Amino acid sequence: MPIDPILTSEIIEKFENYIERKRPPKEIRNKLDIAYRIENQSIIIYEIRPRWDNPKEYIHSDIAKTTYVKSANHWKIFWQRADLKWYGYSPNPTVKKVSDFIKIVEEDKLGCFWG
Repeated sequence: MPIDPILTSEIIEKFENYIERKRPPKEIRNKLDIAYRIENQSIIIYEIRPRWDNPKEYIHSDIAKTTYVKSANHWKIFWQRADLKWYGYSPNPTVKKVSDFIKIVEEDKLGCFWG
C-alpha cells in the first residue's frame, strides 16, 4: 500500500532538500550522483555510477532505506550489507519522523550507509 498523499508531499520536500545538499558538484555528477525513490511504504536512497566495464550504462546502488509502519506510526531504518540484503539499523531501529532518518543517514556514525 502506498504512503498517504499528505505524508508523501512532506517526504518529497524533505528528500529533495537533502539530496540537493548531499549531491556532488555538477561537473562530476556523470561519474557519481545520488537520488531517492519511493516504493510502496519505503524510501530508498541510492548512488548512481557508470558501470566500470561499460561507462554508458549506469548502476544504482542502494545506500539506506526507511519503511513506514502505519500501525506503530514510526519509520524503520535499514542498511544494506555486501550480501545485498537489508538489515535493521541497530543503534536506531526506528524514528518518528522522516527528517530523523535523514539525520541518521547523514551522520552515519557507524559507517553503515556511506562506508
